[in-house]
Amino acid sequence: MKGVLVRQFGAYDSPAVEEMPTPGCGAGEVLVDVKAAGVNFPDILVIGGKYQTLPELPFVPGKECAGVVKAVGAGVNTVKPGERVMMQIEYGAFAQQVAAAQNNCHVIPEALGFPEAAALGLAYMTAHFALVERAQLKAGEVVLVTGAAGGVGLAAVQIAKALGATVLAAVSSPDKAAAAKASGADHIIDVSVADLKNGLRDQVYAAVGKRGADVVLDNVGGDVFDACLRAVAWCARVLVIGFTSGRIPEIKAGIILVKNISVMGMAISDYRDRQPEKFRAVRQQLIDWCVAGKLKPRVMASFPLARYAEALALVKDRKVIGKVVLTMD
Repeated sequence: MKGVLVRQFGAYDSPAVEEMPTPGCGAGEVLVDVKAAGVNFPDILVIGGKYQTLPELPFVPGKECAGVVKAVGAGVNTVKPGERVMMQIEYGAFAQQVAAAQNNCHVIPEALGFPEAAALGLAYMTAHFALVERAQLKAGEVVLVTGAAGGVGLAAVQIAKALGATVLAAVSSPDKAAAAKASGADHIIDVSVADLKNGLRDQVYAAVGKRGADVVLDNVGGDVFDACLRAVAWCARVLVIGFTSGRIPEIKAGIILVKNISVMGMAISDYRDRQPEKFRAVRQQLIDWCVAGKLKPRVMASFPLARYAEALALVKDRKVIGKVVLTMD
């Protein structure tokens, strides 16, 4: 089989697509013929050796995929050969075949295409656990989503709307605003304004009043994060998802104290590994919502495996609206 093989940590476009042996399928594992793999910002960090969890060299990157079960190991009782599945894994998805524990594998219906199933993985799981598990979002609350046209951003917009929230989508361009509105955002917050420190807060107040946002789901960090802290409600919950701006912000504790703000981190892989049954239940709910039309993963573009670097470049340059995927056929 072929796959993207990282022999040493470095630039995202430095690995080659190489021939490699088919992965073994041990006890409790599932071997899948990959049809589509989702591309995410953490993939760039993993290839560069800058992510919090790094595999041993050499390795195949990629944290999510969808395909058809080729074989199962002893003791597997959740899937069987021939079934269509989606998978969330720590690495290995950028290849024609991948083997993983059965807990990481979930049957998908015929109504869900492979690219959409791959796009429904990491981003939607992250957004759901952030809003429901961490923020304890309630219907009627105001959610401010930054980077709202990206993978996690659009997922958060859709999930927050499905849960009955008022959604403010913070974006940097008209095309990203259109995508967020199409996904259900109630109001657009323009982060390209000259005076972001005051401009973001002014826009939030104009949209929902001086009450501000009850929940902030921040994918961007940097100046956007700093500005968001000025636009939150009393007892707001701020979810730290990522830092696509490149700057990890620092928080003055006085701000947290004065407004009773809770600032929380969100690493989805911990739930996958520590609470697999809860992870499986949420994954099934997302699939059900998708089939019912409540969620619509947006696949902006697909690339063959050999052009994986082009897909990663779009992610790196923040040009992706929704998701990009790699296809193996």
